[in-house]
Amino acid sequence: MTTPSTPRGSMSKSLKVTFTLLSAALAFVAGVTLFGDNIRKHFGATCGALAGSPDVVARQKTLRSFGANSEYDGASSSPSLPRKSMQHFNPGASEPAISPSYPVERLAPNAYTRTADDALSTFAVDVDTASYALFRRAVQNNRLPSAHTVRVEEWVNYFRYRVPEPAPGEGAFHVALEAAPSPFTPSQHILKVSLQGRHVAQAQRKSTHLVFLVDTSGSMSGTDRLELAKTSMKLAVAGLNPTDTVTISTYAGDVRTVLDTTPASQRKHIESVIDELSSGGGTAMGSGLELAYQHAVRMAGANRVSRVVVLTDGDTNLGRNQTADSMLESISRYVKEGVTLSTIGFGMGNYRDDLMERLANKGNGNCFYIDSEREARRVFQEQLGGTMEVIAQDVKIQVEFDPAAVRGYRLLGYENRAIADKDFREDAVDAGEIGAGHTVTALYELDLTGEGSTVATVRVRAKKPGDSEVSEQRFALPRNRVRESLTRASSDLRFAVAVAGTADLLRGTAPTDDRGFSRIHSLAEDAVDGQEDRAEFLTLLGKLRALMSPRVANSNTY
Repeated sequence: MTTPSTPRGSMSKSLKVTFTLLSAALAFVAGVTLFGDNIRKHFGATCGALAGSPDVVARQKTLRSFGANSEYDGASSSPSLPRKSMQHFNPGASEPAISPSYPVERLAPNAYTRTADDALSTFAVDVDTASYALFRRAVQNNRLPSAHTVRVEEWVNYFRYRVPEPAPGEGAFHVALEAAPSPFTPSQHILKVSLQGRHVAQAQRKSTHLVFLVDTSGSMSGTDRLELAKTSMKLAVAGLNPTDTVTISTYAGDVRTVLDTTPASQRKHIESVIDELSSGGGTAMGSGLELAYQHAVRMAGANRVSRVVVLTDGDTNLGRNQTADSMLESISRYVKEGVTLSTIGFGMGNYRDDLMERLANKGNGNCFYIDSEREARRVFQEQLGGTMEVIAQDVKIQVEFDPAAVRGYRLLGYENRAIADKDFREDAVDAGEIGAGHTVTALYELDLTGEGSTVATVRVRAKKPGDSEVSEQRFALPRNRVRESLTRASSDLRFAVAVAGTADLLRGTAPTDDRGFSRIHSLAEDAVDGQEDRAEFLTLLGKLRALMSPRVANSNTY
């Protein structure tokens, strides 16, 4: 039987095609090997970033993790040795895309510090609460918040604590100090530092000028965005004094003023203008900020509070100032004129939490997130006086630990509020602002030696609003006032520790097993004290426990 032969020309052509394809494949592999990093960077990620590599996502110092002990990580229980950090429970999972214009700064949690090396801890106050409200919104929608949105100090300061008012002649602040054994690590104690600002009655408040800058772009459409922003503005106007004034500007594809400066007494007219707002177009946030600040500066003065209030879903893609840096530079020009800034966030998806916080910090103001009418009432009714009436500027706190009494310590949160110890009395260094009646709380982990007479000395340094006069107050915690057991500690300390522990779970700096959740839940449950916000936290904690189970942790992250 004769086998059919293959034509010589066809075989030659087939070999050439095969050789060409093989050469192309080898060239592609070589190209990726040599230039892969640049190619991946061009498309916005490296393989390490996609895998959640800590070398790419964040370079973290070794730290003593909150509540960690030998039964969790096998580390020595000796307080003289810092423990390694826990890897995040779900590194790099499904986090929202962030525009290159708004880089997310992922600060490593504060490291455990030996008192012999550095006895001073210095930071600026922070009364923002956006991080906790974002967590609540995510969990209520069966999602986990992204780790970079979790800021421990904002969680702790979301809740109310009982702190005595400043005594007559004491100054603008009173600081309450309390320490007790840690519920997580037997060898440690927890120190709670709570600063209370003096209250100012509504009738005694300075005249206020509010410039509402409303995002009316297409992305603001919806009941949880523009409609909720309208409700928020109406609540704010209802809480103003008749002598206060309001201006409303909007930004979308362009910017415009829809309400010129109007007395708050004309409430019906102001509300009618608010009702007419509608969404559509692009997002010229940068240009809108400039217009709002121009209105605010014209009304600023020694006897008047002038504040810009931005209400937005945080997205920005059009306008003169398109990047975060350019908007921050624009804001800095107006801060010296006495104008403050509040950023109010709405909605999810394209919300730029990092941008809103940076803008508020640069604008000497506050950052809030509103997920419901109830939260709007909290911000614009219950906290209106504190939000509008600043009683002290550039408020710095410095805690000095006695090396004889404290072997080491760690501050929980405030990573982006850290100030160099040498700058505590450098009054040109910018710091946080405190509003009337505001409370600021910070927590420390401590390793006590059992010796010494004084655990810590707290100093508070601040300026009067619009004045160069600086005052400094001093408070101390003697060692004999440290609680002997956690059961003798206040419910405020126990609840604050439970909240901070939960935040550390989500940041990946504490174990995520059931033992940790059980301890936190028990701690919080015994410290609710009939407060609605605390009871809600317990409910959220139960949902969070389910969401962080291995079955769902890989797919449900905001």
